[in-house]
Amino acid sequence: MDSANESSLRNLLQTSHNKPNPHSSLQPQQPAATPIGEPKEVQHEIKLQNVVATVSVACELNLQDINFRTRNSEYTPSRFHGVVMRMREPRCTALIFSTGKIICTGARTEADANLGSRKFARILQKLGYPVKFIDFKLQNIVATVDLRFPIRLENLNQMHGQFSSYEPELFPALIYRMVNPRMVMLIFVNGKIVFTGAKARKDIMDCLDKIYPTLLSFRKN
Repeated sequence: MDSANESSLRNLLQTSHNKPNPHSSLQPQQPAATPIGEPKEVQHEIKLQNVVATVSVACELNLQDINFRTRNSEYTPSRFHGVVMRMREPRCTALIFSTGKIICTGARTEADANLGSRKFARILQKLGYPVKFIDFKLQNIVATVDLRFPIRLENLNQMHGQFSSYEPELFPALIYRMVNPRMVMLIFVNGKIVFTGAKARKDIMDCLDKIYPTLLSFRKN
């Protein structure tokens, strides 16, 4: 090869080496490695199943009158000392007592529990009662989560007996009592958990974050 051709080839290789790759922006970013043995952040979907709230309308109520003048309500004092009133939107049920206290149950979100309670109070107001909406409070949130892996409940109960009880002959789930936040969990062998006793959604998230590493250590192979 003569010197001219050799010089041209060298320039071509140098230009090709310095030319930016047009597909470089399409290259996938490599995820950062997670150290072995350290659990990833819990990202399981928490589903609210029932939100229970209480409120007071601050007046005495005539339950027979309310039952007679409203639809979707029932009153059987021999069985229950309150009016049971149901609502479709949002879907929830009110337990109305003569003292003016209302328990709203069956809502799927905190907002629905609040809206449903206000609508029940509005119904009573339209009946002529001097209703006020006071002392609204979330009393209990029931939620579920699926960890998607089986758990050795017998071993979990042996190691955490001060917090748990497990009698599969009577009930299929292990009952775990969390101290902080103060809640109760029903843990099933298939990895599904029922949370009860929460006052706020954050309580459930905190409880799951605390119990997850423990449950992961008792995962069935």
